[in-house]
Amino acid sequence: MNLVDAFAAHATRFVDIRRDIHAHPELGFEEHRTSEKVASLLSEWGIEVHRGIAGTGLVGVLRKGTGPRTIGLRADMDALPLHEANDFAHKSTHAGRMHACGHDGHTTMLLAAAWHLSRQGPGDFDGTVHFIFQPAEEMGKAGAKKMIDEGLFERFPCDAVFALHNFPVGDVGRFALNEGALMASSNTYKVTLRGRGTHASMPHTGIDPVAAVVTLAQQLQTIVPRTIPSTERALLAVTQLQGSDAPNVIPDEASVGGTIRTFSIEAIDKIEARLREVAEGVAMAHGCTADIFFRRSSPPVVNHAAEARFAAGVMREVVGDDMVTDDFPAVMGAEDFAHMLLARPGCYAFLGNGDGDHRLDGHGPGPCIIHNTSFDFNDEIIPIGASYFVKLVQRWLPSGA
Repeated sequence: MNLVDAFAAHATRFVDIRRDIHAHPELGFEEHRTSEKVASLLSEWGIEVHRGIAGTGLVGVLRKGTGPRTIGLRADMDALPLHEANDFAHKSTHAGRMHACGHDGHTTMLLAAAWHLSRQGPGDFDGTVHFIFQPAEEMGKAGAKKMIDEGLFERFPCDAVFALHNFPVGDVGRFALNEGALMASSNTYKVTLRGRGTHASMPHTGIDPVAAVVTLAQQLQTIVPRTIPSTERALLAVTQLQGSDAPNVIPDEASVGGTIRTFSIEAIDKIEARLREVAEGVAMAHGCTADIFFRRSSPPVVNHAAEARFAAGVMREVVGDDMVTDDFPAVMGAEDFAHMLLARPGCYAFLGNGDGDHRLDGHGPGPCIIHNTSFDFNDEIIPIGASYFVKLVQRWLPSGA
Protein backbone atom coordinates (compact mmCIF):
# COMPACT_ATOMS: atom_id res chain seq x y z
CA MET A 1 0.00 0.00 0.00
CA ASN A 2 1.08 3.55 -0.71
CA LEU A 3 -0.02 5.23 2.53
CA VAL A 4 1.00 8.62 3.86
CA ASP A 5 4.07 7.91 5.97
CA ALA A 6 3.11 10.33 8.74
CA PHE A 7 0.07 8.27 9.71
CA ALA A 8 2.21 5.31 10.73
CA ALA A 9 4.31 7.49 13.02
CA HIS A 10 1.22 9.08 14.60
CA ALA A 11 -1.15 6.09 14.50
CA THR A 12 -1.69 5.97 18.27
CA ARG A 13 -2.85 9.57 18.36
CA PHE A 14 -5.67 9.00 15.89
CA VAL A 15 -6.68 5.67 17.40
CA ASP A 16 -7.02 7.50 20.73
CA ILE A 17 -9.18 10.19 19.08
CA ARG A 18 -11.41 7.57 17.46
CA ARG A 19 -11.87 5.62 20.68
CA ASP A 20 -12.60 8.77 22.66
CA ILE A 21 -15.39 9.65 20.19
CA HIS A 22 -16.65 6.05 20.38
CA ALA A 23 -16.84 6.24 24.17
CA HIS A 24 -18.93 9.43 24.01
CA PRO A 25 -21.59 8.82 21.33
CA GLU A 26 -24.15 11.51 20.54
CA LEU A 27 -27.34 11.24 18.50
CA GLY A 28 -28.28 13.34 15.50
CA PHE A 29 -28.23 17.12 16.06
CA GLU A 30 -26.92 16.46 19.60
CA GLU A 31 -23.23 16.04 18.67
CA HIS A 32 -22.10 18.91 20.89
CA ARG A 33 -19.06 17.24 22.46
CA THR A 34 -17.99 15.67 19.17
CA SER A 35 -18.37 18.95 17.29
CA GLU A 36 -16.40 20.78 19.97
CA LYS A 37 -13.62 18.21 19.80
CA VAL A 38 -13.42 18.41 16.01
CA ALA A 39 -13.43 22.22 16.03
CA SER A 40 -10.74 22.34 18.71
CA LEU A 41 -8.43 20.02 16.78
CA LEU A 42 -8.93 21.83 13.48
CA SER A 43 -8.20 25.17 15.16
CA GLU A 44 -5.12 23.71 16.83
CA TRP A 45 -3.84 22.76 13.38
CA GLY A 46 -4.41 26.26 11.98
CA ILE A 47 -7.50 25.36 9.93
CA GLU A 48 -10.25 27.97 9.63
CA VAL A 49 -13.39 26.68 11.39
CA HIS A 50 -17.02 27.60 10.70
CA ARG A 51 -19.50 26.24 13.23
CA GLY A 52 -23.26 26.12 13.73
CA ILE A 53 -24.26 24.80 10.29
CA ALA A 54 -27.33 22.61 10.83
CA GLY A 55 -26.78 23.09 14.54
CA THR A 56 -23.79 20.93 15.40
CA GLY A 57 -22.33 20.73 11.88
CA LEU A 58 -19.09 22.47 11.00
CA VAL A 59 -16.73 23.06 8.10
CA GLY A 60 -12.95 23.42 8.20
CA VAL A 61 -11.40 25.47 5.42
CA LEU A 62 -7.79 25.04 4.29
CA ARG A 63 -6.36 27.10 1.44
CA LYS A 64 -2.99 26.81 -0.22
CA GLY A 65 -1.74 28.72 -3.23
CA THR A 66 -4.00 30.86 -5.39
CA GLY A 67 -5.85 28.23 -7.41
CA PRO A 68 -9.63 28.67 -7.81
CA ARG A 69 -10.48 24.97 -7.64
CA THR A 70 -12.21 23.52 -4.58
CA ILE A 71 -12.99 20.11 -3.13
CA GLY A 72 -15.30 18.96 -0.34
CA LEU A 73 -14.58 15.97 1.91
CA ARG A 74 -17.39 14.85 4.19
CA ALA A 75 -17.61 12.77 7.38
CA ASP A 76 -20.68 12.02 9.52
CA MET A 77 -20.52 12.38 13.32
CA ASP A 78 -23.69 10.95 14.87
CA ALA A 79 -24.31 7.68 16.71
CA LEU A 80 -27.27 5.29 16.94
CA PRO A 81 -29.86 4.72 19.71
CA LEU A 82 -28.53 1.25 20.59
CA HIS A 83 -27.17 -0.14 23.85
CA GLU A 84 -23.60 -1.33 23.30
CA ALA A 85 -22.89 -5.00 24.00
CA ASN A 86 -19.10 -4.58 24.02
CA ASP A 87 -17.14 -4.36 27.25
CA PHE A 88 -13.74 -3.04 26.18
CA ALA A 89 -12.14 0.10 27.60
CA HIS A 90 -13.61 2.51 25.04
CA LYS A 91 -17.20 1.20 25.16
CA SER A 92 -20.00 3.74 25.21
CA THR A 93 -20.32 5.70 28.44
CA HIS A 94 -23.96 6.53 27.60
CA ALA A 95 -26.60 3.84 28.00
CA GLY A 96 -28.75 3.45 24.91
CA ARG A 97 -26.32 5.21 22.57
CA MET A 98 -23.39 3.81 20.62
CA HIS A 99 -21.30 4.25 17.50
CA ALA A 100 -22.63 1.15 15.75
CA CYS A 101 -22.07 2.47 12.23
CA GLY A 102 -18.47 3.64 12.37
CA HIS A 103 -19.06 7.39 12.22
CA ASP A 104 -16.43 7.71 14.95
CA GLY A 105 -13.97 6.26 12.43
CA HIS A 106 -15.20 8.38 9.53
CA THR A 107 -14.72 11.53 11.61
CA THR A 108 -11.25 10.41 12.64
CA MET A 109 -10.13 9.60 9.08
CA LEU A 110 -11.12 13.08 7.93
CA LEU A 111 -9.45 14.66 10.94
CA ALA A 112 -6.25 12.74 10.18
CA ALA A 113 -6.32 13.97 6.57
CA ALA A 114 -6.92 17.55 7.73
CA TRP A 115 -4.00 17.30 10.18
CA HIS A 116 -1.60 16.04 7.52
CA LEU A 117 -2.64 18.55 4.86
CA SER A 118 -2.35 21.43 7.33
CA ARG A 119 1.30 20.50 8.00
CA GLN A 120 2.38 20.48 4.38
CA GLY A 121 4.07 23.30 2.54
CA PRO A 122 2.45 25.66 0.00
CA GLY A 123 3.43 23.40 -2.91
CA ASP A 124 1.45 20.39 -1.65
CA PHE A 125 -1.74 21.47 -3.42
CA ASP A 126 -3.19 24.59 -4.99
CA GLY A 127 -6.76 25.50 -4.10
CA THR A 128 -9.24 25.13 -1.24
CA VAL A 129 -10.31 22.10 0.77
CA HIS A 130 -13.57 22.10 2.70
CA PHE A 131 -13.64 19.50 5.49
CA ILE A 132 -17.37 18.92 6.07
CA PHE A 133 -18.31 17.37 9.42
CA GLN A 134 -21.99 16.54 9.19
CA PRO A 135 -24.52 15.89 11.96
CA ALA A 136 -27.56 13.63 11.88
CA GLU A 137 -26.96 11.17 9.06
CA GLU A 138 -28.86 8.40 10.85
CA MET A 139 -32.55 7.78 11.52
CA GLY A 140 -33.78 9.75 8.51
CA LYS A 141 -32.85 13.09 10.09
CA ALA A 142 -31.16 14.25 6.85
CA GLY A 143 -28.40 16.35 8.34
CA ALA A 144 -26.82 16.65 4.89
CA LYS A 145 -29.94 18.26 3.48
CA LYS A 146 -30.18 20.63 6.43
CA MET A 147 -26.58 21.75 5.89
CA ILE A 148 -27.32 22.33 2.20
CA ASP A 149 -30.55 24.20 3.02
CA GLU A 150 -28.55 26.44 5.36
CA GLY A 151 -26.20 27.43 2.55
CA LEU A 152 -23.39 24.89 2.75
CA PHE A 153 -22.38 25.05 -0.90
CA GLU A 154 -23.02 28.79 -1.26
CA ARG A 155 -20.73 29.53 1.67
CA PHE A 156 -18.23 26.79 0.87
CA PRO A 157 -18.26 26.16 -2.90
CA CYS A 158 -17.16 22.68 -3.90
CA ASP A 159 -16.33 21.63 -7.44
CA ALA A 160 -16.88 18.08 -6.22
CA VAL A 161 -17.61 16.25 -2.95
CA PHE A 162 -16.34 12.88 -1.73
CA ALA A 163 -17.13 10.60 1.21
CA LEU A 164 -16.27 7.16 2.58
CA HIS A 165 -18.15 4.61 4.67
CA ASN A 166 -16.70 1.52 6.31
CA PHE A 167 -18.50 -1.59 5.07
CA PRO A 168 -18.16 -5.40 5.05
CA VAL A 169 -16.82 -5.71 1.50
CA GLY A 170 -14.24 -8.40 2.18
CA ASP A 171 -10.58 -7.53 2.72
CA VAL A 172 -9.52 -4.92 5.22
CA GLY A 173 -8.78 -1.80 3.23
CA ARG A 174 -10.62 -2.80 0.06
CA PHE A 175 -12.34 0.10 -1.69
CA ALA A 176 -15.67 -0.56 -3.41
CA LEU A 177 -17.67 1.80 -5.62
CA ASN A 178 -19.35 2.13 -8.99
CA GLU A 179 -20.16 4.83 -11.54
CA GLY A 180 -23.90 4.99 -10.83
CA ALA A 181 -26.33 4.12 -8.07
CA LEU A 182 -24.42 2.68 -5.09
CA MET A 183 -27.10 2.88 -2.40
CA ALA A 184 -30.87 3.03 -2.46
CA SER A 185 -33.34 5.73 -1.60
CA SER A 186 -34.98 5.43 1.81
CA ASN A 187 -38.70 6.08 2.07
CA THR A 188 -41.18 5.27 4.81
CA TYR A 189 -44.94 4.93 4.59
CA LYS A 190 -47.85 4.41 6.92
CA VAL A 191 -51.46 3.94 5.87
CA THR A 192 -54.11 4.36 8.53
CA LEU A 193 -57.57 3.03 7.64
CA ARG A 194 -60.45 4.43 9.68
CA GLY A 195 -63.71 2.56 10.17
CA ARG A 196 -66.10 2.34 13.13
CA GLY A 197 -65.21 0.34 16.18
CA THR A 198 -67.43 -2.17 17.89
CA HIS A 199 -67.40 -5.34 19.98
CA ALA A 200 -65.69 -8.21 18.18
CA SER A 201 -68.73 -10.42 18.76
CA MET A 202 -70.91 -8.03 16.73
CA PRO A 203 -68.85 -7.10 13.65
CA HIS A 204 -72.00 -6.27 11.69
CA THR A 205 -72.53 -3.20 13.89
CA GLY A 206 -69.25 -1.55 12.90
CA ILE A 207 -66.84 -1.03 10.02
CA ASP A 208 -63.78 -3.22 10.53
CA PRO A 209 -60.49 -1.44 9.65
CA VAL A 210 -58.40 -4.46 10.70
CA ALA A 211 -59.80 -6.64 7.92
CA ALA A 212 -59.15 -3.80 5.50
CA VAL A 213 -55.54 -3.42 6.67
CA VAL A 214 -54.91 -7.16 6.28
CA THR A 215 -56.15 -6.93 2.70
CA LEU A 216 -54.08 -3.81 2.06
CA ALA A 217 -50.90 -5.41 3.44
CA GLN A 218 -51.28 -8.25 0.96
CA GLN A 219 -51.98 -5.89 -1.93
CA LEU A 220 -48.97 -3.70 -1.13
CA GLN A 221 -46.70 -6.68 -1.78
CA THR A 222 -47.84 -6.69 -5.42
CA ILE A 223 -46.93 -3.08 -6.16
CA VAL A 224 -43.23 -3.48 -7.00
CA PRO A 225 -43.53 -6.45 -9.42
CA ARG A 226 -46.50 -4.83 -11.16
CA THR A 227 -45.07 -1.30 -11.30
CA ILE A 228 -41.29 -1.53 -11.67
CA PRO A 229 -39.75 -3.35 -14.66
CA SER A 230 -38.09 -6.64 -13.78
CA THR A 231 -34.77 -5.26 -15.07
CA GLU A 232 -34.72 -2.78 -12.16
CA ARG A 233 -34.35 -3.36 -8.43
CA ALA A 234 -36.80 -2.00 -5.88
CA LEU A 235 -38.19 -3.13 -2.55
CA LEU A 236 -41.38 -2.53 -0.60
CA ALA A 237 -41.43 -4.12 2.85
CA VAL A 238 -44.41 -4.36 5.18
CA THR A 239 -42.91 -4.16 8.67
CA GLN A 240 -45.68 -2.76 10.86
CA LEU A 241 -49.28 -3.86 11.46
CA GLN A 242 -51.29 -2.21 14.22
CA GLY A 243 -54.87 -2.81 15.27
CA SER A 244 -56.65 -3.18 18.57
CA ASP A 245 -54.99 -3.45 21.97
CA ALA A 246 -57.69 -5.89 23.11
CA PRO A 247 -58.66 -9.26 21.60
CA ASN A 248 -62.40 -8.60 21.77
CA VAL A 249 -62.43 -5.08 20.31
CA ILE A 250 -62.70 -4.01 16.67
CA PRO A 251 -60.94 -0.62 16.78
CA ASP A 252 -61.88 2.60 15.08
CA GLU A 253 -58.65 2.47 13.07
CA ALA A 254 -55.80 0.18 12.06
CA SER A 255 -52.58 0.82 10.17
CA VAL A 256 -49.88 -0.76 8.06
CA GLY A 257 -46.41 0.64 7.48
CA GLY A 258 -42.92 -0.11 6.27
CA THR A 259 -40.05 0.97 4.08
CA ILE A 260 -39.50 1.38 0.34
CA ARG A 261 -36.10 1.32 -1.35
CA THR A 262 -35.32 2.23 -4.98
CA PHE A 263 -32.34 3.23 -7.09
CA SER A 264 -34.02 6.07 -8.98
CA ILE A 265 -36.34 8.97 -8.26
CA GLU A 266 -38.61 7.79 -11.09
CA ALA A 267 -39.16 4.48 -9.30
CA ILE A 268 -40.09 6.28 -6.07
CA ASP A 269 -42.62 8.38 -7.97
CA LYS A 270 -44.25 5.32 -9.52
CA ILE A 271 -44.41 3.33 -6.28
CA GLU A 272 -45.80 6.21 -4.23
CA ALA A 273 -48.50 6.92 -6.82
CA ARG A 274 -49.53 3.27 -6.97
CA LEU A 275 -49.48 2.89 -3.18
CA ARG A 276 -51.90 5.79 -2.85
CA GLU A 277 -54.22 4.31 -5.50
CA VAL A 278 -54.24 0.87 -3.87
CA ALA A 279 -54.77 2.26 -0.36
CA GLU A 280 -57.70 4.43 -1.45
CA GLY A 281 -59.23 1.54 -3.36
CA VAL A 282 -58.98 -0.95 -0.50
CA ALA A 283 -60.35 1.64 1.93
CA MET A 284 -63.34 2.32 -0.30
CA ALA A 285 -64.04 -1.39 -0.81
CA HIS A 286 -64.21 -1.88 2.98
CA GLY A 287 -66.18 1.24 3.74
CA CYS A 288 -63.20 2.92 5.40
CA THR A 289 -61.30 6.13 4.81
CA ALA A 290 -57.54 6.24 4.28
CA ASP A 291 -54.93 8.54 5.78
CA ILE A 292 -51.66 8.07 3.84
CA PHE A 293 -48.27 9.17 5.15
CA PHE A 294 -45.29 8.92 2.77
CA ARG A 295 -41.87 10.35 3.63
CA ARG A 296 -38.89 10.50 1.28
CA SER A 297 -36.09 10.40 3.83
CA SER A 298 -33.22 10.13 1.39
CA PRO A 299 -32.83 9.88 -2.39
CA PRO A 300 -30.61 7.18 -3.90
CA VAL A 301 -26.83 7.64 -3.69
CA VAL A 302 -25.87 8.06 -7.33
CA ASN A 303 -22.19 8.61 -8.10
CA HIS A 304 -21.15 10.85 -10.96
CA ALA A 305 -19.24 8.81 -13.52
CA ALA A 306 -16.28 11.14 -14.06
CA GLU A 307 -15.74 11.69 -10.33
CA ALA A 308 -16.11 7.97 -9.62
CA ARG A 309 -13.42 7.17 -12.18
CA PHE A 310 -11.20 9.85 -10.70
CA ALA A 311 -11.73 8.49 -7.18
CA ALA A 312 -11.03 4.92 -8.30
CA GLY A 313 -7.73 6.06 -9.77
CA VAL A 314 -6.72 7.63 -6.46
CA MET A 315 -7.78 4.48 -4.60
CA ARG A 316 -5.56 2.35 -6.83
CA GLU A 317 -2.68 4.66 -6.05
CA VAL A 318 -3.28 4.10 -2.33
CA VAL A 319 -3.99 0.36 -2.13
CA GLY A 320 -3.19 -1.10 -5.55
CA ASP A 321 -5.35 -2.37 -8.42
CA ASP A 322 -6.30 -5.64 -6.74
CA MET A 323 -7.84 -3.87 -3.75
CA VAL A 324 -10.28 -1.68 -5.69
CA THR A 325 -13.65 -2.99 -6.87
CA ASP A 326 -15.03 -0.34 -9.22
CA ASP A 327 -18.19 -2.20 -10.29
CA PHE A 328 -19.60 -2.97 -6.85
CA PRO A 329 -23.32 -3.86 -6.98
CA ALA A 330 -25.70 -1.35 -5.42
CA VAL A 331 -26.93 -2.14 -1.91
CA MET A 332 -30.39 -1.51 -0.46
CA GLY A 333 -29.05 0.53 2.45
CA ALA A 334 -29.41 4.31 2.30
CA GLU A 335 -27.22 7.32 3.07
CA ASP A 336 -28.04 11.00 3.14
CA PHE A 337 -24.82 11.94 1.31
CA ALA A 338 -27.24 11.42 -1.58
CA HIS A 339 -28.43 14.98 -1.04
CA MET A 340 -24.90 16.29 -1.56
CA LEU A 341 -24.54 14.28 -4.77
CA LEU A 342 -27.75 15.85 -6.05
CA ALA A 343 -26.28 19.29 -5.38
CA ARG A 344 -22.70 18.72 -6.56
CA PRO A 345 -20.74 16.16 -8.60
CA GLY A 346 -18.90 13.61 -6.53
CA CYS A 347 -18.38 10.06 -5.40
CA TYR A 348 -19.33 7.93 -2.42
CA ALA A 349 -17.42 4.72 -1.72
CA PHE A 350 -17.08 1.87 0.75
CA LEU A 351 -13.89 0.93 2.61
CA GLY A 352 -13.53 -2.64 3.84
CA ASN A 353 -13.73 -2.98 7.62
CA GLY A 354 -12.76 -6.68 7.62
CA ASP A 355 -14.51 -9.68 9.13
CA GLY A 356 -13.75 -9.11 12.81
CA ASP A 357 -10.09 -10.04 13.19
CA HIS A 358 -9.54 -6.63 14.85
CA ARG A 359 -11.78 -7.51 17.78
CA LEU A 360 -10.47 -6.70 21.24
CA ASP A 361 -10.99 -8.56 24.50
CA GLY A 362 -14.47 -7.71 25.70
CA HIS A 363 -15.94 -7.48 22.21
CA GLY A 364 -19.56 -8.63 22.03
CA PRO A 365 -20.70 -11.74 20.14
CA GLY A 366 -22.40 -10.04 17.18
CA PRO A 367 -21.06 -9.99 13.60
CA CYS A 368 -18.66 -7.39 12.21
CA ILE A 369 -21.54 -5.63 10.46
CA ILE A 370 -22.78 -2.11 10.99
CA HIS A 371 -25.90 -1.37 13.05
CA ASN A 372 -25.47 -4.18 15.57
CA THR A 373 -24.69 -3.82 19.25
CA SER A 374 -21.31 -5.60 18.99
CA PHE A 375 -19.88 -3.42 16.23
CA ASP A 376 -16.60 -1.54 16.54
CA PHE A 377 -14.74 0.35 13.83
CA ASN A 378 -11.49 -1.23 12.67
CA ASP A 379 -8.66 1.16 13.55
CA GLU A 380 -6.44 -0.46 10.90
CA ILE A 381 -8.29 1.42 8.17
CA ILE A 382 -7.83 4.92 9.64
CA PRO A 383 -4.53 5.53 7.77
CA ILE A 384 -5.99 3.98 4.59
CA GLY A 385 -9.03 6.24 4.48
CA ALA A 386 -7.00 9.26 5.56
CA SER A 387 -4.39 8.60 2.84
CA TYR A 388 -7.18 8.40 0.26
CA PHE A 389 -8.53 11.79 1.36
CA VAL A 390 -5.05 13.33 1.27
CA LYS A 391 -4.28 12.04 -2.21
CA LEU A 392 -7.73 13.08 -3.46
CA VAL A 393 -6.85 16.65 -2.51
CA GLN A 394 -3.39 16.47 -4.03
CA ARG A 395 -4.72 15.07 -7.32
CA TRP A 396 -7.83 17.27 -7.50
CA LEU A 397 -5.90 20.43 -6.62
CA PRO A 398 -2.49 19.78 -8.19
CA SER A 399 0.18 22.35 -7.49
CA GLY A 400 1.56 23.96 -10.64
CA ALA A 401 -1.32 22.76 -12.83
